[in-house]
Amino acid sequence: MVAKNTICLWFDGTALDAALFYAETFPDSAMGAVHRAPGDYPAGQEGDVLTVEFTVAGIPCIGLNGGPEFRHSEAFSFQIATDDQEETDRLWNAIVGNGGQESQCGWCKDRWGLSWQITPRALVAAFTDPDRAAAKRAFEAMMGMRKIDIATIEAARRG
Repeated sequence: MVAKNTICLWFDGTALDAALFYAETFPDSAMGAVHRAPGDYPAGQEGDVLTVEFTVAGIPCIGLNGGPEFRHSEAFSFQIATDDQEETDRLWNAIVGNGGQESQCGWCKDRWGLSWQITPRALVAAFTDPDRAAAKRAFEAMMGMRKIDIATIEAARRG
């Protein structure tokens, strides 16, 4: 059954590679159907992979091989909540180590240009601490990070 709402991600001929990587990397992710073009189209030929169905962390997606006209931007990102430093490191390293790029405050890009926020639950707990001074200390610690270091966030939160 087709989901009522599906995220469509535009790729330049690499939708299948991206979908396979996401399915292998993120929990609750999987590959679905691969659809080939029934005829030639501006970005490809009959028989080329046109779309790929997959899920990322339970979210239904379609990868569309639409060509080079559009690129991903930080205006769209997947935010993945992690339970501990081990999971944070594993996901961050999988993205960055597979041709991706580090950014600030837990953000990174994969090799296809898609942005990811690898966000430990401890970070969210620190930001929402009723002690606003503790929340501010944690926030300020995060502002100097690339990959989130949970121990540093918790130390800043404690003061």
